[in-house]
Amino acid sequence: MDMAEVEASSSNTDQPEVENVEKSEELDGPSPKKRKISNQVVLYQSTDSKPDKLEQRLGGILCCAVCLDLPKAAIYQCTNGHLMCAGCFTHVLADARLRDEQATCPNCRIEISKSSASRNLAVEKAVRELPSECQFCSKEFPRNTLERHEETVCDERITSCSFSRIGCPWRGPYHEAPEHEKECAHPHRSGAEVMEALRVIDEISLEEKRLYDSIFDLLSYEKIIFSDLQMKPYRTDEFVHKLFYETSRFAAFNNQWVVKARINNNQKDPTLSLEREMKYQLILKTKTTVPLNVHFLVLRGPFGDMKLNAKIYKFEFTDQENESQYVGLPLADTAECNRLLAAKAINFRLIMFLVTK
Repeated sequence: MDMAEVEASSSNTDQPEVENVEKSEELDGPSPKKRKISNQVVLYQSTDSKPDKLEQRLGGILCCAVCLDLPKAAIYQCTNGHLMCAGCFTHVLADARLRDEQATCPNCRIEISKSSASRNLAVEKAVRELPSECQFCSKEFPRNTLERHEETVCDERITSCSFSRIGCPWRGPYHEAPEHEKECAHPHRSGAEVMEALRVIDEISLEEKRLYDSIFDLLSYEKIIFSDLQMKPYRTDEFVHKLFYETSRFAAFNNQWVVKARINNNQKDPTLSLEREMKYQLILKTKTTVPLNVHFLVLRGPFGDMKLNAKIYKFEFTDQENESQYVGLPLADTAECNRLLAAKAINFRLIMFLVTK
């Protein structure tokens, strides 16, 4: 009897558990499906986390070997495949030019040059697809759409007040501009205060107008000559050899001339500076019996690709004064100077105007 009672009691206690399981299966579904759903969730989460890790790894692999940043434009590689962005590539070549050394890859020290290095188009396309943070809102976007977002879409991008032309100095997030402009005091300022702001703008416009007027005035002169020239790099004979550029002799106004250029003319070692500029001078190589009052300017020309702003210089050449002072080659920025240094030669057009009395 004792064994029968134990079996009966055990069977009675087992039945409610079976019923509870069946009820839970009716409410929540069978357990195999629950396990399948949970597996799908785990897989979905794991696939979500993998791209982040992959993108981070790719960012480390495809970054520039010099600045360790993902390149924004062209990507160059040495013969061993190490990558450099266009800015660092030209900077390495420019430094080697200034030091009179052969440029080498910063990773493997193999020699590199404009001809031996090549662009890696596959990496350029891959980098454009990688996400990058907006500098204003810190949201991530593909790099090929980031520039448009930062310039025209992002509400946090920095903008100026629409009344900046009359002196308002406010700059702030784009979404705050309408509220600021409602309260901006500059539209209600007196005419004298507004005129002060307009005076600065007029001075800039007047300077540009003077330049164009000068060019058109010079184009009416009788004696005008333009020459498409090429400057090549050379070294001075000093104890510390310095880099300079010089053209071959060319004829103008029945005389022989040369153009000479230097980098950071007032600095002993240009390699120690990140800011670089190029200055040039016009040299008369033949003797003259009468003074030559010459206006001259450098342009990009049909065979060159330098980015510069036109600027006119003038000098009176005589037998005693046959070299003009060094004047600035009005390049866009330091990066443009490095790009010219990285090239084997610099092509440009020189226009000369002879002012006769």
